[in-house]
Amino acid sequence: MTDGPLIVQSDKTLLLEVDHPSAEYARRAIAPFAELERAPEHVHTYRVTPLGLWNARAAGHDAEQVIDALLRYSRYAVPQPLLVDIADTMSRYGRLTLEKHPVHGLVLHATDRPVLEEVLRHKKIQPMLGERLDPDTVLVHASERGHLKQQLLKIGWPAEDLAGYVDGEAHPIALREEGWSMRPYQRHAVEGFWHGGSGVVVLPCGAGKTIVGAGAMAAASATTLILVTNTVAARQWKDELLRRTSLTENEIGEYSGTRKEIRPVTIATYQVLSVRRKGVYAHLELLDARDWGLVVYDEVHLLPAPIFRMTADLQARRRLGLTATLVREDGREADVFSLIGPKRFDAPWKDIEAQGYIAPADCVEVRVTLPEAERMVYAVAEPDERYRLASCTPSKERVVQTLVDRHTGEPTLVIGQYLDQLDTLAGRLDAPLITGETPIAQRQKLFAGFRAGEIPLLVVSKVANFSIDLPEASVAIQVSGTFGSRQEEAQRLGRLLRPKGDGRTAHFYSVVSRDTVDADFAAHRQRFLAEQGYAYRIVDAEEL
Repeated sequence: MTDGPLIVQSDKTLLLEVDHPSAEYARRAIAPFAELERAPEHVHTYRVTPLGLWNARAAGHDAEQVIDALLRYSRYAVPQPLLVDIADTMSRYGRLTLEKHPVHGLVLHATDRPVLEEVLRHKKIQPMLGERLDPDTVLVHASERGHLKQQLLKIGWPAEDLAGYVDGEAHPIALREEGWSMRPYQRHAVEGFWHGGSGVVVLPCGAGKTIVGAGAMAAASATTLILVTNTVAARQWKDELLRRTSLTENEIGEYSGTRKEIRPVTIATYQVLSVRRKGVYAHLELLDARDWGLVVYDEVHLLPAPIFRMTADLQARRRLGLTATLVREDGREADVFSLIGPKRFDAPWKDIEAQGYIAPADCVEVRVTLPEAERMVYAVAEPDERYRLASCTPSKERVVQTLVDRHTGEPTLVIGQYLDQLDTLAGRLDAPLITGETPIAQRQKLFAGFRAGEIPLLVVSKVANFSIDLPEASVAIQVSGTFGSRQEEAQRLGRLLRPKGDGRTAHFYSVVSRDTVDADFAAHRQRFLAEQGYAYRIVDAEEL
């Protein structure tokens, strides 16, 4: 027995004592392969999953490193069956490989023949495979490359894709580094992606994921399709590419609800590609419109189902996913792994903060108590109505007013889910309101005014969660959210993390109704940020 901060249990859970002097070192050591499940004050619970281990394996970590991390930081003897299981699970990755045969094209090759025999007898996999070329190699129908990887992952034999990529149509793209240069971690991210061929780069909001995308485009020097969450994000990408690369206005097209431009670099929204009319996805021909050399998925954790299906057919193209968190509330992380690619680079938020590239943040949960009459209404309400009732209590309005007054003069965002609540707050605070119904031109005008310091306070719905660049925002007050969404919490804090000109700390407030599902969801939402090292202080609304 040692005095380590970690307790490793045979059910694959890891308990981390947060107040231990070595807790931060242990957290960084287990982060590549373990996922945070619960984060109360003193002991955080992580779980070791096959997908986490395979992501670590694909990123270059081996079983020896994972086991060493557990042995080094564990307080008690690590259960021997768990160590065996980790080694066995990680060894599954790469026993099957997808390769390009010089004569026959795409093949599935096995270094372990019994595994191949097992796979060949799987009913869903059989139709994807052709003839057996030798005892260890079988032909794969080229159109099934993505679907095969999905199915192999589901049965526990993830294939390493070594089949390579078509170069696509060449198009010169160079980084223009006058007055700026890529940060070291951005270079490492581009190198990690390019070496792996396809995959996901995970960086905090504000850490310059667009720059990584531009770096990958310069490495590919090929026609590029960029998929983004909305039109505002598309135009921000375009502005950034014009600023950072040799691309000109005429080389970049927007493919959205309002424009249908196909250029050597085309930026399309997920929404327009997901439009379905009479059972047909009308705009998917965009994928065949050019011989793309690279496909970039911004906010890859938000990929809708139709884009997953389309991506299964794009396996011959290099694919780069960009995100602040690989957490998906629908549990489709496995599809990101198999169809976009494994995690190629991941930088802990606190590491980037320590280097001065993102702002430090103070996270506070402010708890309000529902008045007796509201508590009674809440108690007898239907379960699907309770979150709205708890989230939209008028008690939160006074708290928001107090916090806004406290930070007068600082660029502040008030963020929520329910439009009637936001409308009321906008009126009370005499602040502009931005929702999904706000015209794009008006949104851009208000965001520009906020960036310029002309508008100190904005009330925004979830349209501001993703890909909105508001670098000087330093205060966010969250009044309601998409239930217990961890990814949304990360994105909302991310609005504040662009480094401030004067180096000040950002403030992230979450206003929560105690003794309700609002508090339960808040605890779940905070899990990802706790994994990144952000601790929430809890204060009572009466103490403000």
